[in-house]
Amino acid sequence: MRVLITGASGHIGSVLADRLDEQFEIRGLDVRAAPASYRGEFVVGDCADPVVATEAVRDMDAVVHLAGIATEADLLLVLHGHVLGTAALLDAMVRHGVRRMVLASSNHAVGMTPRPASGEPIQTGTPPRPDTFYGVGKVAAEALLSLYADRHGISSVAMRIGSFLERPTSRRNLATWLSYDDCVAMVEAGLVADFEGVVPIYGISANRDAWWDLDAGRSIGYHPRDDAAAYEHELPHAPEDEAEAQWVGGPFATGAPTRTAFELDDVSEGGGT
Repeated sequence: MRVLITGASGHIGSVLADRLDEQFEIRGLDVRAAPASYRGEFVVGDCADPVVATEAVRDMDAVVHLAGIATEADLLLVLHGHVLGTAALLDAMVRHGVRRMVLASSNHAVGMTPRPASGEPIQTGTPPRPDTFYGVGKVAAEALLSLYADRHGISSVAMRIGSFLERPTSRRNLATWLSYDDCVAMVEAGLVADFEGVVPIYGISANRDAWWDLDAGRSIGYHPRDDAAAYEHELPHAPEDEAEAQWVGGPFATGAPTRTAFELDDVSEGGGT
């Protein structure tokens, strides 16, 4: 299978490109140059550019879409990175007859969801409750997957990734950690599973203290093995732990808003000239 990985120079992309190239024929795409360790074909460009997207998707069998701003940013930057880029790639997939996308969505698409007091895991069908513009971008990207599934028959997995880290670094990670090995296994499952439409799954490891349900991932063959609890004794307690556990978006949900959708510093209040 020939697979395009967007955002291939980023944290997740570089790990996947390094570990998937024995099973799949990989082409990388990023606005930055390929990492020194990268092996294989690589395209430098912005996937939100329809010309770049069309050429990058050519001759591919599937797209693993990771490109985008990895944290909170101004709304226009978020829309460019997560919405326009996803749309350009989906258009290119339609042109070239590519029928599978595995998308890096985020837990922040539902980040303002309160953590259930009952301890019951949050299902993939919970309504979107983004905690930031970043989360809004991920909700919109998932909506594009739905549209292109219905109109063009593209089947996709939306991975609502938790905390992608080599090992947990905070108490919150006891619930949200996604290990390198499990991330690779999740993407592999998303590429080869037999399904139609869009399958949202929570991208976390098999954490004992998980906040999110893993059944949707298991339904497409994702069976995580790692557990953040193995590192619990190494994780210090911090004053923000309790607050960050109230909403599943953690610090994105609990922090004071620092951005507006548009900056008006250069706009006259009266609207005149």
